[in-house]
Amino acid sequence: GVSDQRVLDVIANTPRHLFLDEALSHRAYEDTALPIGFGQTLSQPYIVARMTEILIGAAGGPPKRVLEVGTGSGYQTTILAQLVDEVLSVERIKPLQDNARERLHLLRLKNVRLRHADGGFGWPNAGLFDGILSAAAPRSIPQGLLDQLAPNGVLVIPVGADQQSLTLVIREGDSDQFKTQTLEPVKFVPLLSGTST
Repeated sequence: GVSDQRVLDVIANTPRHLFLDEALSHRAYEDTALPIGFGQTLSQPYIVARMTEILIGAAGGPPKRVLEVGTGSGYQTTILAQLVDEVLSVERIKPLQDNARERLHLLRLKNVRLRHADGGFGWPNAGLFDGILSAAAPRSIPQGLLDQLAPNGVLVIPVGADQQSLTLVIREGDSDQFKTQTLEPVKFVPLLSGTST
């Protein structure tokens, strides 16, 4: 279901086993979500590729500045960092962030900034983002994330509680109007706290 060759090449060339504990590394290349501790998961390769493809496609090409909500293992961060100019990523669980930082250093990715914070609030003092991608699902889209979209910026986010849908939001120019499209059913860990609309 993913056709963007840039995304497929990056997924194929990224060593996913580095993002798992050694005990699970033998399952790294299965198309399934896997536990990374603290009640969090490493998303399946398909959904990482799909969300990345949506972000790039809706933006008309790789966006320059991307905010990632939920660094987790750093796998999605790594995929994004190979396709866009700059990735800023927030994670609320410090040990996960520390592990992700080590992996990003090991892979020599220098266009990523990490922040230990509540992802629902994004990174408000870092300016506006051409793209925002969330690896956790709020019950409704946080206004704080919408506020951080640049003109024509793109937000890709799972939304919902028991029933979740992958959702695409595009800011219409520099207005406060947003075009929203529900794409497909998904299952993500919940986005905790943050403000909602």
